Amino acid sequence: MGEVFAGRYELVDPIGRGGAGAVWRAWDHRRRRYVAAKVLLQGDAHTLLRFVREQALRIDHPHVLAPASWAADDDKVLFTMDLVAGGSLAHVIGDHGPLPPRFVCALLDQLLWGLAAVHAEGVVHRDIKPANILMEVTGTGRPHLRLSDFGISMRKGEPRLTETDHVVGTPGYFAPEQLLGAEPDFTADLFAVGLVALYLLKGRRPDSRALVEHFLAHGTPGAPEGVPEPLWQVLAGLLQPDPQARFRTATGARKALSAAVEMLPEPRADEAPVEISDQLGPLPAGFGPEGPTVPTGPPNPAGSARPTSPLGPTSPTGPAGLTSPTDPRASAGPTGPTASTGPAETPRPDGHPGPTEPPRPAATGLSAPSPAPAPAQVPPVRPVQPVPPPQYPPQHQTHPAYRPLAHAPASPPLPGPSETGSFPLPPPFPRPAPAPAFEQAPAPATPYGPAPAHPYAPRPAQAPAPHAPARRPGPPPKVAVPVLLVALVCLAVGFWALTQV
Repeated sequence: MGEVFAGRYELVDPIGRGGAGAVWRAWDHRRRRYVAAKVLLQGDAHTLLRFVREQALRIDHPHVLAPASWAADDDKVLFTMDLVAGGSLAHVIGDHGPLPPRFVCALLDQLLWGLAAVHAEGVVHRDIKPANILMEVTGTGRPHLRLSDFGISMRKGEPRLTETDHVVGTPGYFAPEQLLGAEPDFTADLFAVGLVALYLLKGRRPDSRALVEHFLAHGTPGAPEGVPEPLWQVLAGLLQPDPQARFRTATGARKALSAAVEMLPEPRADEAPVEISDQLGPLPAGFGPEGPTVPTGPPNPAGSARPTSPLGPTSPTGPAGLTSPTDPRASAGPTGPTASTGPAETPRPDGHPGPTEPPRPAATGLSAPSPAPAPAQVPPVRPVQPVPPPQYPPQHQTHPAYRPLAHAPASPPLPGPSETGSFPLPPPFPRPAPAPAFEQAPAPATPYGPAPAHPYAPRPAQAPAPHAPARRPGPPPKVAVPVLLVALVCLAVGFWALTQV
């Protein structure tokens, strides 16, 4: 089994290696499928920043292979993408050599389509080459490529991570302006697309420097051998040394390509089809198409003792007569021993079935039928005695500490029914008066004081309480007057200033 990364990605086997990381085939335990995982090999800040830029790219396009997710575990970092098993264009050239023009036009159209989506996000790839263009496994059907490896890509306007006198990319696929230290632009990617197309048509990497010198000295040359003229006109528009003379966008180059395809000659009858096959190879041991295989333990050797269950010996049928799938006795054929699956009933003379005999353990041998073992060797299982229910004291018993009140009188007997058959109600049960919790003072004879001589006698006149003068809202005069004076002075100064303008 492989190493599990961040509790989710199980690394299976390495399938590629680049300048900053290694690419592994990994099993995603959450999505239950195989993915390609790029693991960062270097831990310096410069490489980590490029790694963060690459994993942050999210482009959903059928011909772009962008990162899908990422994970970090201690000092290791990886991001994942779809697993593409058909290899790269370098594998296709290695298997088939120079490709037919129409096949190249199909690949070139998909590459320009995906590159247009990348440029629409403001991203310059900066490393377009055959090794970074991967192929899906399609057999001899229509090819399907994916543009990958955005390790040194950057968005236009972002700060560069390299000095101005250094060039980042793959030698042989540089645009002339890149060698002069110009800022990365979309036209540099289109120049690399033209070199990739020549590589597919010729079967070998073109000499970009000699090609640029020829363009500068003699202008646009004629079509090379094996390249149709309509297709060469499109490639010449991609390979112009002057960026202003090239196609400005991938969409414009794609439109010119679609017009050139209509003028291409028909394929020859003896032209062999190009087959895109699986380049990853079989999965290692412990992995299958549906993920990691569950390891099975070694079979139980013959004659070895089985672990004893805490519940005692059991029959091969298991509890409730169910056959155990792991017991070899469950699959015994006609030549194996036959075990009883239920106890036999012994009839009595009166016709009623007798008591059930406890089941006997079955034979454990796997060879030819043999007589059942003697009861002396394997004692029968004793029946389980029923457990008597616990005895609880009756609920009507009184608590031992309970004592009846001594002063409570006995209740008189209830009278019997009257002549009319009705039952009179019993007299009320006399209850003792509760003792007072504290002594109360004797209440006065006149709790509210002596009554007045006349209920309407007028009360003595009382002088009204002096009222405080009501304060008006606002500041006191000592504050309001100076403020008003200052305001009038400011107003006068303002009028005077207006008259002076």
